[in-house]
Amino acid sequence: MKKQDLFEENEKNKISLDLFQAYFDARKNKRNTINALAFEKYAEANIFALFNEIIEFDYEPYPSICFIVDKPVKREIFAADFRDRLVHHFIFNYISPVFEKLFIIDSYSCRLAKGVHYGVSRVNHFIKSCSNNYYGECYILKLDILGYFMAINKDLLFDKIKQVLSADNKIVEFNVNLLIYLIEKTIFNDPRKNCIVKGSRDSWKGLPKTKSLFYVQENCGLPIGNLTSQLFANIYMNDFDHWVKNDLGIKYYGRYVDDFILIHENKHYLQSLIPKISDFLSSNLKLTLHPNKIYLQHYSKGVKFLGTVIKPHRIYIANRTKGNFYDAIEKQNKIIKDHKPSLEEQKVFQSCINSYLGIMKHYKTYKIRKNYLLKYLNANWWNYFYMSGGFEKFVFKRKIQNKKALRFKQNYSF
Repeated sequence: MKKQDLFEENEKNKISLDLFQAYFDARKNKRNTINALAFEKYAEANIFALFNEIIEFDYEPYPSICFIVDKPVKREIFAADFRDRLVHHFIFNYISPVFEKLFIIDSYSCRLAKGVHYGVSRVNHFIKSCSNNYYGECYILKLDILGYFMAINKDLLFDKIKQVLSADNKIVEFNVNLLIYLIEKTIFNDPRKNCIVKGSRDSWKGLPKTKSLFYVQENCGLPIGNLTSQLFANIYMNDFDHWVKNDLGIKYYGRYVDDFILIHENKHYLQSLIPKISDFLSSNLKLTLHPNKIYLQHYSKGVKFLGTVIKPHRIYIANRTKGNFYDAIEKQNKIIKDHKPSLEEQKVFQSCINSYLGIMKHYKTYKIRKNYLLKYLNANWWNYFYMSGGFEKFVFKRKIQNKKALRFKQNYSF
């Protein structure tokens, strides 16, 4: 008897439809990558081949591509094969709604309607509320976990997920055993095996061992770069979030991946929590607080959080973000100084610069955006783009020309 015979026909149809949905999700903003194009050339055949592997419980991840990125900080990335990214989206689409019901509201990473800006806004609100609109006493304790992704214990993580999914078979409209099988394959896959390394060994210089999968303890570490890794990172810390809120009674608490903030009117109370938090993380999650990233200050001093500096009545962009914005401009200037940019290079420029403008427009950065673009950006780029919304967004000039041509055609067509 084949394993696929364990599924009813309607279950098979649902799996195939959901795989196609996962494919459409996975290819967003990835359609021009070599990996995605190779898969898309025979997309239907590849999806059904993957479908057969899944329902036969015969799925095995392909080798990943390993490389180093320097921005916004130096990180080691393991990029999964496009086919495996499809499986990641398939898993995510099923279990994310389940765990969303279990997460606290102030876990900000990789969640719908959350993210960096929401997290910054919430922490700013916490400070304002705790200090009675900046008239009372209020202190901020910010902590970080040492090499978080590399320290995650796979056995603990898998047990947490399995426990939730197995608690009630009606929790997901799906064959739970198959879902757990795919999650197990994803968590315990070792991307270091047969990975394709891009770049030289020098690229890894300056990267701490606590941030590399090549130095992790046995059965530990999740690759940075996978959608599932981001979700799993939230699941792993969920018990800690509830412990801080419920057991420690911290009303003003927020976390983005491994950066978390506790706000209270009593400085000594926050100080007393540091060893308790360290013990909980060590005993329950096998994690270690970063000894050099313990910040405890009065709110008037401000606090760095998620690329911003939050101070009373105002939020600034952090110096590192400003430096990265300048570097991005210089990188694009080198292209246009060398040759006339292709359409693809123009799109890369637009995407790159607009990503920084999109972050910065939420804070007091108008003068920074204006001065940086007018002072440092090569003037030739203005031949291809115009600025929209007060230095908020670069838009292709040809779109204006196309609209004018369309209006002319509509007005003078017979």
